[in-house]
Amino acid sequence: MSRQLSMDTVRQNFWKEEYLREKMLRCEWHHKYGSLVKAKQKAKAAARLPLKLPALPPRAPLSPPPAPKAVPSRASSPALEAPIQSEMYPVPPATRALLYEGISHDFQGRYRYLSTRKLDMPEKRYLFPITTSFTYGWQLGPPVKQELVSCKMCRTDSFFRKNGAFALLDPRDLAL
Repeated sequence: MSRQLSMDTVRQNFWKEEYLREKMLRCEWHHKYGSLVKAKQKAKAAARLPLKLPALPPRAPLSPPPAPKAVPSRASSPALEAPIQSEMYPVPPATRALLYEGISHDFQGRYRYLSTRKLDMPEKRYLFPITTSFTYGWQLGPPVKQELVSCKMCRTDSFFRKNGAFALLDPRDLAL
């Protein structure tokens, strides 16, 4: 790319504003999501460390185990564990089961899984917007269909003239 020699003050100010706007966007993203990213990085670093097993205490004589209680224990929610492990929420089991049914060549398996997965909104798949392009569609909600106003005065039946390209204009050809 060649260097532009026609750099006037207007263009310089434009590039200065663009640079500052990008810088502010990065700072806002870091302020909003930096702690989540750092927590994820710390969890990955902790996973790489070798495990130190605790020393076992000496064995005590076995006693009869207490009777099990009928109260079911609540398992921790996978959504609470997700911020530490990855940027995405876990996939529902019904959607994950699509991976193992058939092959992609027959529009099954991975093909059906991906087509089903892309129907979810990004907010249901990701914990936070990963790239700046995500912010354009983040939390917009379902698309709203706008009905076109049907006005017979404004609509023409065809783009082309009805009586040829070089003919005089017919009042029916104009959209007023």
